[in-house]
Amino acid sequence: MQTNQRLPLIDILRGFAVLGTLGTNIWIFAYLGDLSYITTSHYSGWWSFDDFLRMLVLFFVNGKLLGLLTIMFGVGLELKYQQSIRKGNAWPGVYIWTVLFLFVEGFIHFTLVMEYDILMSYAVTAILVAFIVKAGDKTIHRALYTIGGFHALMILLLLISALQGANMSLPSNESIVTIYQHGTWFEQIYNRLTNFWFFRTEAIFIIPMNIFLFLLGVKLMRTGVFAQDEHGRHMRKKLLSIGLYIGVPLNLLIFIPGGAFDFPVRYLFAPLLSLGYIGIIGKLIKYKKVDWLWQRFGEVGKMSLSCYVLQNVLSSIIFYGWGFGLGGKLSSFEVIGMWIVLSLFQLFIAHIFLKHFHYGPLEWLRKHAVQAVAHK
Repeated sequence: MQTNQRLPLIDILRGFAVLGTLGTNIWIFAYLGDLSYITTSHYSGWWSFDDFLRMLVLFFVNGKLLGLLTIMFGVGLELKYQQSIRKGNAWPGVYIWTVLFLFVEGFIHFTLVMEYDILMSYAVTAILVAFIVKAGDKTIHRALYTIGGFHALMILLLLISALQGANMSLPSNESIVTIYQHGTWFEQIYNRLTNFWFFRTEAIFIIPMNIFLFLLGVKLMRTGVFAQDEHGRHMRKKLLSIGLYIGVPLNLLIFIPGGAFDFPVRYLFAPLLSLGYIGIIGKLIKYKKVDWLWQRFGEVGKMSLSCYVLQNVLSSIIFYGWGFGLGGKLSSFEVIGMWIVLSLFQLFIAHIFLKHFHYGPLEWLRKHAVQAVAHK
């Protein structure tokens, strides 16, 4: 499918995904970099209400919104590809500069703000997928099955190892917690840079999954999933069924304590629920009484890069010791409230900003930087 028209559902889903990723990341900020709080590895029985509330939120967001955001990056790549074909430009051509700039943005974000930045991994993935797309439909089809199969096999082997007693838990790192609780901003930067490859382990590990989800986004775009016509609605109904009848049951495994299903849920089952979210949002936007809300989500989607960085900067200020120092001091209910407040703030900021400008600040910077390089 080729189109010159911007499809509103794409921006809405991208905005929903960006705000949803904060629903996972905010627990990492709130517990000062201790990843054990987004897993079940330290639980062998019933949880307290506070723990259960945190895991309930993570059931809906952990891996699901990141999966949706990854799919939407693939959709964006396909839109760039269509634009290049319409204009008769070489592919990937200028898109490579866009991706390289994204990598630089990611490295800066990693260094100054958050060690679990996703932008660098997306940049590497985008370069690989750009050449797969260039090779044609057969190559896309083969890559989907080959790379997707490899990733699924890798995760299932980890699951088998966990069920046989292998320790798959993410240990609490007291030194990291101490740095984020008491260290200065410069000490945190030094820690990220000196432990660069340790913090980039996940970003490298998920590249096969990223490639699969990027290509899935390309396929969804080409089959008209995001179009506001009968065919698009029919396709989204299928995705909703996948999410409800396959994604939900498999993701409920996250409530089994012990950590065996932490990896499979986040890296294998979560994207199934991501597809369900496409179906749900696609169905809900028919209700025009809350059209103003969809417009706000769409505005966040249009400046998704700026909002992604903004929410992590604000979270750093709120939770880390060099800021307000609230890390480790809030209940799950209060952390959820903070997530909602930060999301509402971004909806407001995006609306105000786009009333006066065509792009978010980082989107504007990237656009003009790429144009400057391309015109040389």
